[in-house]
Amino acid sequence: MELATIRHIQQDGWSVKMIPEDDKGPGWAYTVGLWHTFRLPELAMFGLDVEVSKACLNDLGTKAANGVGLEAEQVRDDVIESYKVHLKSIDYRWYKAFFGRAIAFYRKPPLPFLQVVWPDRQGRLHWDDECDEQFHHRQPQLWKRPEDHPVGVWTQDL
Repeated sequence: MELATIRHIQQDGWSVKMIPEDDKGPGWAYTVGLWHTFRLPELAMFGLDVEVSKACLNDLGTKAANGVGLEAEQVRDDVIESYKVHLKSIDYRWYKAFFGRAIAFYRKPPLPFLQVVWPDRQGRLHWDDECDEQFHHRQPQLWKRPEDHPVGVWTQDL
């Protein structure tokens, strides 16, 4: 475990790990420490610029630490201006592929993780019929079991 991550968790209660976009696919960011410090689910956000995701996750973490709950199926309008995001419970079978530093910190998953699912510019989400097909490639559907997820960039390392 990185010393900087441990320091962030000691100082702030959590740390945000960022995996930048590369030639394999979009980037993502996730928290480590919310469960340890506050017994709140860890959070993950995919497909946006990782600095934007980090800011969103830190904002959610701060609000949660101050008493605003984090729950699966929660709809939030206080994360991305003018848009609603949905919090979806992540199936534990994805943890190894995406959350290695969290596993290293906790050592014994599963622990709760929520995916912060953001909409397209028209406010449509994965499960909306009119959702742009390109949008599906920007963020995975980690609430599904890996074998039920559409094959693509998010399943390549399974």
